[in-house]
Amino acid sequence: MEAKNIHPSRGGMRWRRAAGLFVFWCFFLHASEAQIRYSIPEEMKKGSLVGNVAQDLGLDLKRLRSGRARIVTGENVQYAELRADKGLLVVHERIDREQLCGDVTPCSFTFEILLENPMELHPVTIEVLDVNDNAPTFENNYLQFEISELAALGSRFVLENAHDADVGTNDLQSYVLTPSDHFVLKQHVSPGGRKYAEMVLQKALDREQQPRLSLKLVAVDGGNPQRSGTVNIDINILDINDNVPVFNQTLYKAKVIENAPKGTYILTVNATDADSGSNGKVTYSFSKLNAGIVDLFHIDEMTGCISVVKQIDYEKDKTIEFMVEAKDQGGLSESTKVEIEVLDLNDNVPVLNVMSFTSPVSEDSPAGTTIGIMNVKDQDSGENGHVRCAIEGRVPFRMKSNVRNYFALVTDADLDRESVSEYNITVVASDAGSPPLSAERTFHLKVSDVNDNAPVFAVSFYRANLAENNSPGVSVLRVSAKDPDENQNARVSYMLEQGEIGGTPIASFVSVNAQSGVVSAVRSFDYERMKRLDFAVRAQDGGSPPLCSNVSVGVLIRDQNDNAPQVLYPVQPHAEMVPRSADAGYLVTKVVAVDVDSGQNAWLSYKVQHKFGGADRGALFEVGLHNGEMRTVRQVTDKDAVKQRLTVVVEDNGQPSRSATVAVNVALADGFPEVLRSEFADDFSEDYDDRLTFYLVSALAAVSFLFVACLLLIVSLKVYRWRRSRVLYRSDLPVIPYYPPRYCDTLGTAGTLPHVYNYEAAKSHVTNTQAVSQSLVSVDGADADVPHGGEQTSGNCSRMSTLVSQISTLFSIYVCFQSLYHGEALFLD
Repeated sequence: MEAKNIHPSRGGMRWRRAAGLFVFWCFFLHASEAQIRYSIPEEMKKGSLVGNVAQDLGLDLKRLRSGRARIVTGENVQYAELRADKGLLVVHERIDREQLCGDVTPCSFTFEILLENPMELHPVTIEVLDVNDNAPTFENNYLQFEISELAALGSRFVLENAHDADVGTNDLQSYVLTPSDHFVLKQHVSPGGRKYAEMVLQKALDREQQPRLSLKLVAVDGGNPQRSGTVNIDINILDINDNVPVFNQTLYKAKVIENAPKGTYILTVNATDADSGSNGKVTYSFSKLNAGIVDLFHIDEMTGCISVVKQIDYEKDKTIEFMVEAKDQGGLSESTKVEIEVLDLNDNVPVLNVMSFTSPVSEDSPAGTTIGIMNVKDQDSGENGHVRCAIEGRVPFRMKSNVRNYFALVTDADLDRESVSEYNITVVASDAGSPPLSAERTFHLKVSDVNDNAPVFAVSFYRANLAENNSPGVSVLRVSAKDPDENQNARVSYMLEQGEIGGTPIASFVSVNAQSGVVSAVRSFDYERMKRLDFAVRAQDGGSPPLCSNVSVGVLIRDQNDNAPQVLYPVQPHAEMVPRSADAGYLVTKVVAVDVDSGQNAWLSYKVQHKFGGADRGALFEVGLHNGEMRTVRQVTDKDAVKQRLTVVVEDNGQPSRSATVAVNVALADGFPEVLRSEFADDFSEDYDDRLTFYLVSALAAVSFLFVACLLLIVSLKVYRWRRSRVLYRSDLPVIPYYPPRYCDTLGTAGTLPHVYNYEAAKSHVTNTQAVSQSLVSVDGADADVPHGGEQTSGNCSRMSTLVSQISTLFSIYVCFQSLYHGEALFLD
């Protein structure tokens, strides 16, 4: 970096040399201390250029704008202005070096250029060069001395020193005393660096010749042009006082605590005069060398006791030096030096200035995110001025400091808006004094929401019951999920998860309202087809990206008594035969019924509704209430009718109950002929199902058609084979005879198939069982046997036997169906 100097137009060669040396030191300090320094003359116009900050710091203009570069001065006056768009530093306020620094040299002021994102702090020091704009001045317009005419040659008289607010070469350089017949001027420099003059008597005074002297003291500075100040000196010559007061110490030292109350004793000076009478009476006063000291201290002119008049501020004056003068009544005086050390007290509270503060902060901000930047200053020194920052309470924040007196408020842990949405952060700045002083500042920080929470259902599984045969659109249940986020991130919508039940999409069975979460049935359910419905509902928030969660829902279909019992046995029409010799408890038949409902809706009970054939002895049959077994109650008597017709009612236990009936016909006979002779057959013909006759007629027609078709097919094949064999017989090609397996067994297996007839009169139906033994006959013409010589006759015989066997089989089937049809008709008629 390069530090720059701007010289006043009135500067000369000395300015250039000093400026060159200053540039060198500024460059050296900046390179080692990483700061920039500028030097400018005082009293520059507002807007005057100080330096190019962007170039000297090596920063890009974009960085200055993006970092919101600004000057941080604390409570001091902002003398400079940063033009971030050009990177220039210009004069903002009038700079008076004397007002800014007083006698301190070199005079400079410091501020920081603060950039954010990331935070950077660049100290800038501007030295203000003195301009000779002040002339030396005296506090009094004239000085008055009373000198004895017997004053010895070489007697010294301290003169009031002039004050020049300028410094360096522009400061007070010398004094000139005119006229100088009796006195010669001696110039001295005080321990504090101030120049003062003394009049030294070089020629004896003669009051009778000249009782009064008038002199002029001129103070001249070294500026260009040169400035000066004048004070008149009046000397009254006194008569005979030849002893000067003498202090017992040449230097007095004392200590005082700052802010000591008014009247606090500091020390006492003591001087004695060997003269007697009024010439030996000494009075004390502050020397005119230290103008303004009377504002801080008081000296008793008789005792020399010095006390505090005004509170002393250590931050302004760490050491106070002044002169005390002892003077007798004859006009002789002597001076001594007093040095007072001011002790620092922790009397300044730290001042906390907020540079920046960001609120709200996102809850997903990582630990270490900067929330605010603060500057803390304490005007005390040493440990009393050493400050530190801390945060009260247990909050996920901490103070971080990388630059002296600058603190950053950063996050110390992950934030969760759902746990804590707002924080009151109290920052306490305290010094290391005893007792320590502190200041605090409370910041209200809000945490902004991010979509970091998925909706949560109240339960992990929903169960509901729905009665079957419901109306489509009926509400089944309501699912509910909560999202601890806020605003759009907490807006929950519901939807069905994709799935199938038996190959059918779940959306065909139920639907869910996206806003309310109400699950409704899309269709009417049948318990007998579907007893349970399992699916999943998804809850999704409105965040970006959205978060979701699922919950399982089970809907149980509740059975209703909507199905009547179904009788499986006996099949209608049905008849049972009971021998007349049957004892009581004889099992006649068993009624078997089922109910597709469940629970008590499927609990069946049996009872006889109508009973016929009863005699004086009462009912003959009864049905088991729960097992459906029909048994005789007593023995059969001659008085009991041959035919008995019972109606059994099967009833479930539903509310209201449903029922079914079955008719059971019972014949009381020892054999089937007896049944035929009775009128029972006529009664049974009334209940005959016409469908059975239709089936028998249809079967007979089909068998007749198949018989004729098969007969024609066999004859055609035989004729085709015979003609083919004749053609092959006449050819000259050799023929290899081939006999199919079991060819010669045809006669042994041909013939009418055995039939087994099982006729059960009580069950009123006939079962026909066919024998499964069949003959295998080859009908492939290529495999036919070609007769050769004596073998032709044997082959013809075999083929004829096969034909006869097949025809016999078909005829047997035909006769069987004819017999079945006629037999059934005979039984029913």
